[in-house]
Amino acid sequence: MSWTKYQLFLAGLMLTTGSINTLSAKWADMFSAGGCHDVPKHQFSHPFVQAVGMFLGELSCLAVFYILLCHDRRSPEPKMNPGQSFNPLLFFPPAMCDMCATSIMYVALNMTSASSFQMLRGAVIIFTGLLSVAFLGRRLLPSQWLGILVTILGLVIVGLADFFSGHKDTHKLSDVITGDLLIIMAQIIVAVQMVLEEKFVYKHDVHPLRAVGIEGFFGFVILSLLLIPMYFIHVGSFSNNPRQVLEDALDAFCQIGHQPLILLALLGNTVSIAFFNFAGISVTKEISATTRMVLDSLRTLVIWVVSLALGWEQFHGLQILGFLVLLVGTALYNGLHRPLLAKIPWCAALVNAEEANSAGERERLLGDGNVQANDES
Repeated sequence: MSWTKYQLFLAGLMLTTGSINTLSAKWADMFSAGGCHDVPKHQFSHPFVQAVGMFLGELSCLAVFYILLCHDRRSPEPKMNPGQSFNPLLFFPPAMCDMCATSIMYVALNMTSASSFQMLRGAVIIFTGLLSVAFLGRRLLPSQWLGILVTILGLVIVGLADFFSGHKDTHKLSDVITGDLLIIMAQIIVAVQMVLEEKFVYKHDVHPLRAVGIEGFFGFVILSLLLIPMYFIHVGSFSNNPRQVLEDALDAFCQIGHQPLILLALLGNTVSIAFFNFAGISVTKEISATTRMVLDSLRTLVIWVVSLALGWEQFHGLQILGFLVLLVGTALYNGLHRPLLAKIPWCAALVNAEEANSAGERERLLGDGNVQANDES
């Protein structure tokens, strides 16, 4: 069955905005500009300010939700399900997880390459699977356990690629290794966020755009307020800003004033995350969740190719191998191998049994089959 023009547009929008999200954040990190009070030029290193911008993008999804809802209610036959009433504070714990994980990942992005950053985010599969077994009582399928093991192998390969090529990059080898470890640590928090969402949020039939928007609201408000104490917390050489504090938002604004292209990069990050969430949810609805997973994996390749083309990093063969291994691990965990195996006669019965077990497990955990797609940040 061929895709419609609208489906092609959604797929292209998701792939493009998902790639721009990481690339624009890395682009901002590569600028140098003067700071406040005639401070000499220095690297733009403001991960928490970038995280605030990302949450602003997520918050805009709430506006999109209400626009779509108003448009739908004006139609003769409304089709959009706004979901049942709920306590917004239900989203507070996953929003705090999102805030912590995003901030850590933007710190790590200052230390490592954009492609490694995106590839290592695949570690979320490992921790999500293990936490869902421990706290949701889920029974993982054999193919999912295999996917976790393959993903671990892929992460080791990507880590080795960074280790061997770290001295050729603009980053010190110690920074690259620290950045990689921070990314993996952040995925543990992301996994906690996903488990919380699955256990408490999506059971309540909340529209995905509304869920993303409310989490964005909590993250934006709280992290914006936290920028005030961060301005006074000294962290020494761990920080790259002149005052060596946890975050110097005033320095960020001064640098933006001296180099307006930084603002363009930050706006690219904010706008792209909003469109990426919208496109991802729409792809799941209009095409399939499997297609969304494939497109999400492809954006890693796009980020890597663009980074090489722009000279942001150097080619390393191990990264190709690591990407392919991670792709296989993701495919196994998310069941992307089933359509291929179903075409093999002696595998068809096994695939059908696995799909039945997967559907039954999902229904058992969530109480119904109408589970909304998780957001991506």
